[in-house]
Amino acid sequence: MSAAGFFQGDEVSSRLHVLTLTPFFPSRQNEVSGCFIAEPIEPLRQCGVDSSVIAVAPIHYPRQQPSAAAAAEWVRFPQVPGNLGLSSAGKSLYAFLLRRVEKLHATKPIAVIHAHAALPCGHAAALLSKRLKIPFVVTLHGLDVFNTCFTGGMAAGWRRKASMDVYGAARTVLCISGKVQEVLKAGTTAEIRSTVVHNGVNPILFSPTPVASGLSDPEILMVGNLQRSKGHELVLQAIAKLQPSFPELRGRIIGEGPDRAQFEALAAELGIAPQVQFAGRQSRSEVAEAMRHCSVFALPSRNEGLGCVYLEAMSCAKPVIACRGQGIEEVIEHGKNGWLIPADGLDELVQGLSALLGSPEICLRLGAAARQTILERLTLSHQAQRLVEIYRQAVA
Repeated sequence: MSAAGFFQGDEVSSRLHVLTLTPFFPSRQNEVSGCFIAEPIEPLRQCGVDSSVIAVAPIHYPRQQPSAAAAAEWVRFPQVPGNLGLSSAGKSLYAFLLRRVEKLHATKPIAVIHAHAALPCGHAAALLSKRLKIPFVVTLHGLDVFNTCFTGGMAAGWRRKASMDVYGAARTVLCISGKVQEVLKAGTTAEIRSTVVHNGVNPILFSPTPVASGLSDPEILMVGNLQRSKGHELVLQAIAKLQPSFPELRGRIIGEGPDRAQFEALAAELGIAPQVQFAGRQSRSEVAEAMRHCSVFALPSRNEGLGCVYLEAMSCAKPVIACRGQGIEEVIEHGKNGWLIPADGLDELVQGLSALLGSPEICLRLGAAARQTILERLTLSHQAQRLVEIYRQAVA
């Protein structure tokens, strides 16, 4: 597929200027953080949308430097550390950004503000919207829709109320999956305008290897933050159980996180440490290359709004194992374009991996169907076209 074919969308005479406010965005310190926000910017430009990006972080976080590959202005703002200060952080961010946004708006009028996550960016966007008379939309990227951090208490109630105020004021709440939208609707009786916009994939970067590598040296790939909710320990346990049947089986884990030491200790305890590589954080091209050459991609995550890594592995024509009850279930059809197991389903994971590793034919069939699913409806171009529709509805 050519670049021209990938970035579909005619230039329009009336271009839109969208201001993006986000706590997630690539930087020199972390080139992969927020790539799901940065990567649609070029196809949006091809569809007639110019983007200005302000990436934000609390002042007590390390200073970030803009990435050459993803232009943004990085801003640090005052915030009480931890979740306790999150309910009021939007007000601080608004006060910190107001003059900067007013100056930008005077130079190049902003048609829409697109905030990512309700707190703090959505809250700041709501205040900017009211002050400057600019409509705003907000995207929800996870299942903790009301920012309770899955806990109770007074502070969680404050965060919930602040989040609800944002959703009520937004022109539209964008949910990355139907599962996220379901949680949003179930948690409120208020009238909130919402829609589903799935994340997209660059099918050129995440493309299949031109030559089938076969399963002579089978490898299970995991990509994600090293924390228990992602289910890495289940895959490690499955590798140990599969060793007698697949003695050459290896595992590779890409990512960093607070539970890395625990996972490394578990691999040693299971006797599979020599077969498991903890590769750390990798670049986007390195992740794509790893996906092209793995046998199976497995991430039995227990708490996933959608999961870009599933879509990326599917785009590489790889069989993907994920959990039922998560956002990815509306993309993967079990046994047709991927493999679904119950959350914490170790036995089902072992059975699925055994079936896939033992049958190159099934892997090829599922992988081809997965790639076709992405090309038909889940590329960056599809995502950009949906966003343009929403932006234009916001200013209508």
